[in-house]
Amino acid sequence: MLFRNITLFRFAPKLRSALADLPGRLPEHALRPLGPLQLATRGFVSPLGRGEEELSRLIGDCLLLNLGSEEKILPAAVLNQALAEKLDELREREGRSAGGRERKRLKDEVLTDLLPRAFARPSRVGAYLDLKQGWLVVDTTSRKNAEAVVSAIREALGSFPAVPVNAESSPRAIMTGWLAGDALPEGFMIGDECELRDPVDAGAIVKCRRQEMDATEIQEHLKVGKQCLQLGLVFDERLSFVLGEDMVIRKLKFLESATEALANDDHQSLVAEVDATFTLMSGEIGQLLKRLETTFDLSQAGE
Repeated sequence: MLFRNITLFRFAPKLRSALADLPGRLPEHALRPLGPLQLATRGFVSPLGRGEEELSRLIGDCLLLNLGSEEKILPAAVLNQALAEKLDELREREGRSAGGRERKRLKDEVLTDLLPRAFARPSRVGAYLDLKQGWLVVDTTSRKNAEAVVSAIREALGSFPAVPVNAESSPRAIMTGWLAGDALPEGFMIGDECELRDPVDAGAIVKCRRQEMDATEIQEHLKVGKQCLQLGLVFDERLSFVLGEDMVIRKLKFLESATEALANDDHQSLVAEVDATFTLMSGEIGQLLKRLETTFDLSQAGE
């Protein structure tokens, strides 16, 4: 359950008392089975795994959640083929072509016929609320999926004024400076990945992986004006990740120095294992977010 990506939102820590009601409201917003004529459904599922009833897990100041969804897989080619067959039948039977309104009606009939037989594709998005620091941490790089988590919490509570994280200091300028030789904040090291882009419209893009960032070719790109949009970083030799100018964290990895305690623990149950993993993960991410907050002057919500 260790997160692999992070999209961040801020909310005012004063909402902590309101968020205390969230676990009790989640059962009303649990994931329901997909009906035969439904295209998609969404709701909370247990972060403890299949078959578990508990829809959240509170450890210290952090509340673990898991938003589930199911979506019918109905390829456009299948729908179009079935509709074409309906239209062919109409022409053969009545000797005429369907008009726009009739074509829409036939398409709806085809959709109603196919939906009960379509496969449902499940998906899960992990997230947690840091109630003390006012962070919502979502395990995704997709803004759509992250916003779905915010919306689901808002639906459960009635109100949840969370906003995407915003950096007051330009991440692009700061990361470009680091590549050019500026001193990094204590605890950070540059990794082996970056994305550079010419700032002009439709400018050249250079993506480097498994590359020393102080290499001559990287520095030449910087000299001609390319700027850093994504940069691989290592934090305290415990986390490695790629940070984007949008402050989305990609390819998050918990290094051996961070996870060795988990490997040595003999957990007596699944719940104990989830608790230990969540405690470690939220602690490590919390330390990283504190440093990113000061480095990039991340905005607060509800100030």
